[in-house]
Amino acid sequence: MSAKITFFPVGNGDMTLITLIDDTNILIDVNIRTAADNPEDDACDVASELRKRIKTDDKGRPYVDVFVLSHPDKDHCTGLQNHFHLGKPNDYVDEPPEGEEKKIFVREIWSSPMVFRRASKNHTLTEDAKAFSTEAKRRVKQYKDNYGVGITDGDRILIIGEDEDQKSEGLEGILKKQGEIFYAINGTHSTAAWMRVLGPFSLQNEEDEKTLVKNHSSIIIQFHIAADASHQDACLFLTGGDAEVAIWNKLWAKYQYNLDNLKYDLLQIPHHCSWHVLSFDSRSQCDDPKVDADAISALSQANEGAFIISTSRAIKDDETDPPCYAAKQEYLKISKNFRCTGEYPNETTHEPMEFTIAVDGIQPPGKKKMSAGGAGIAIISEPHSHG
Repeated sequence: MSAKITFFPVGNGDMTLITLIDDTNILIDVNIRTAADNPEDDACDVASELRKRIKTDDKGRPYVDVFVLSHPDKDHCTGLQNHFHLGKPNDYVDEPPEGEEKKIFVREIWSSPMVFRRASKNHTLTEDAKAFSTEAKRRVKQYKDNYGVGITDGDRILIIGEDEDQKSEGLEGILKKQGEIFYAINGTHSTAAWMRVLGPFSLQNEEDEKTLVKNHSSIIIQFHIAADASHQDACLFLTGGDAEVAIWNKLWAKYQYNLDNLKYDLLQIPHHCSWHVLSFDSRSQCDDPKVDADAISALSQANEGAFIISTSRAIKDDETDPPCYAAKQEYLKISKNFRCTGEYPNETTHEPMEFTIAVDGIQPPGKKKMSAGGAGIAIISEPHSHG
């Protein structure tokens, strides 16, 4: 099978599924809103669309191999409790109440307690965020209590980013530090992908920590995705939650002499195409806001023909932020292959945006346009050849 990356239309929010050539899947964030669960609403039923793309295990449970929570904002974890099993594997409900579907079983989660603490300093965590935190702590305790031995599906966890004040002590076997490369997915060495951790940054000093909190500290990962055994780097996918300007500024300082760490063929724009990813200047408070040269440099390491994806509402030429029209213009300078989930296939009807990863490059989804008479016309873009 071909590897795929699917961006679900969830408004200003993130919900992205990576499906690898060996059928392993990695779900990054979830934003299943009430409207999407309501059959009377015309919002895309992203929960059903997700279920179409995942499999069931030998116990009849729909599952994801990995669920990654980039950070615990509402638009990145809404619907978690309603649609996913959280808790001990043995507590899974095989026969849900009438009218309800079986919950999605999560074999492994990737989490950052540091990101949670930073987020909670800025706002009150939602019930879904609290539930995820409780589940992450349960899995960490399971690891500690068993000294890392015999941990199986439904109990696995990876900690992304070294925690503060030696709080990661004893978790070395499941800790992936900033800058580290790893190959394990759900406890197994993968030949279908490998990952490089770029964020979150750990604490350097009190002032630095305030900056990281303000700029939406998030898990940032560069995925190297295989098309087959001979094409291990067929797609470099860069995703970074809501990480804003100061974080990309720091990434440029760290990697400007090792640009491979920032390269991508597919970029999921941080924070839904917000201006604050690119600039320290506020557009509402500054007459001539400028992009930060270092942040834009970090986000400009696109391979030839790279695609840039805004997981957001439709982008209008107005004062809205996010998504911000001026930010879109900056990304268009990096690549003309710009896509927005809130505009696919058009601004009124939304469908998952699915990219296929093949040996000859990334194949974007067909872009549907409406003719003057209202008939649908499918236009298939040319594949991108990895540069």
